[in-house]
Amino acid sequence: MQKEKDVAIVGSGLVGSLLAIFLRKQGHKVTVFDRRPDVRNVQFSGRSINLAMSNRGWKALREAGIEDEIRELALPLDKRAMHVEGQSVYFQKYGEEGEAIYSISRGILNRKMIDLAESAGATFRFEEKIWDVDMKEARLYTGESEKSVWKEYQFDLIFGADGAFSRVRHKMQRQSRFNYSQHFIDVGYKELTILANEDGSHKMDNSSFHIWPRGNFMLIAMPNLDGTFTCTLFMPFDGETSFESIKTEDEADIFFEKYFPDIKDEISNLKKDFFKNPTSAMVTIKCFPWSYFDKITLVGDSAHAIVPFYGQGMNAGFEDISVLNEKMNLYGDDWEKVFEDYQTERKPNADAIAELSYRNFVEMSKKTADPKFLLRKKIEQKFAENHPDLWTPLYSRVTFSDKAYSDALKIGDYQREIMDEVMKIPGIEEKWESSEVEEKIISLIKK
Repeated sequence: MQKEKDVAIVGSGLVGSLLAIFLRKQGHKVTVFDRRPDVRNVQFSGRSINLAMSNRGWKALREAGIEDEIRELALPLDKRAMHVEGQSVYFQKYGEEGEAIYSISRGILNRKMIDLAESAGATFRFEEKIWDVDMKEARLYTGESEKSVWKEYQFDLIFGADGAFSRVRHKMQRQSRFNYSQHFIDVGYKELTILANEDGSHKMDNSSFHIWPRGNFMLIAMPNLDGTFTCTLFMPFDGETSFESIKTEDEADIFFEKYFPDIKDEISNLKKDFFKNPTSAMVTIKCFPWSYFDKITLVGDSAHAIVPFYGQGMNAGFEDISVLNEKMNLYGDDWEKVFEDYQTERKPNADAIAELSYRNFVEMSKKTADPKFLLRKKIEQKFAENHPDLWTPLYSRVTFSDKAYSDALKIGDYQREIMDEVMKIPGIEEKWESSEVEEKIISLIKK
């Protein structure tokens, strides 16, 4: 147990709520601020991408003592279901037997996490917007508007968990030598829903992550406990086939019928969601340093927002909290050392998962329908099964491991070079299962 501190967390999302639980376990007084209403009392807005909980996230929840309660909200997905144009649906296993990602509704999980943080003794102050931060004194200023009378709060420590457009980070950016970048991709997303059958069952396989790759755009669907699927349509904002190009219900009908004929019975519902739900942007944010002496530090998207195509945004944020807790146990009340060690360890890994997430977008939308890419994956999978000591696929290193993201990126690049050579073997399509191919990979690994 550390010496008790009066701590503020700005942001009541998943990462902020988990941090509140850990800080309460360390014996601190915790107040969580959020400019939004209590998510437990509002309808979801149609901006969510279902979450894919994997090993890193479960590890953090286990350390917090809440893993079992969260597992009750999750559905295991052990494979991808690929809906490629002109082909029957086919399946790709994610990993070895028993390895799965877990589909969870962001809104349902957030509500549960706030309940658990409150049960642990954290205080939540909703609809209270932070307008300024005194970093040297660890003070927060809240109010109705920028020009209203502000209320002042004094704390010992402040954690910025307030997302990609963090108010806490915005204040830190005014320091000299603070590095910051943001990059929006030209693809947006829109949430859609596939309803349950009348008996409450799912309309598609509910142990699969469904993907409709269509080149410049794609649709994904993840199952929920209530029999529905949360779908996300990723598409350019403008251009020939884009959100901007679909202006009428007739155009929406033509679009869904042309590109997603296997779910044509859902078109009327998909079309309704298309015009009702907002189109949202996706951004990668990088910054450094994340901390200000022994007073303030950033966690989750406030420090390292990423695009969602590896399903690691929440997992990376939860891993931040796990590492922070590890440093608190290691350095006790030396908060400057806690923050310094935390940011030094996490920054390279945050950069690595940002890069991997962007690459995976290209892979999911464009390459998963490419026969050569699929053959490449088959060869990798077969070799990994025969030689688990020599080859762990990149996806498994990221998703079913808690080893560093930076190591996964480095090893993944090395494996890609090897597979580039393997795919040059004449007649690889016919001999991919042969001992010649296996021996070639082993020789390249041992170079």
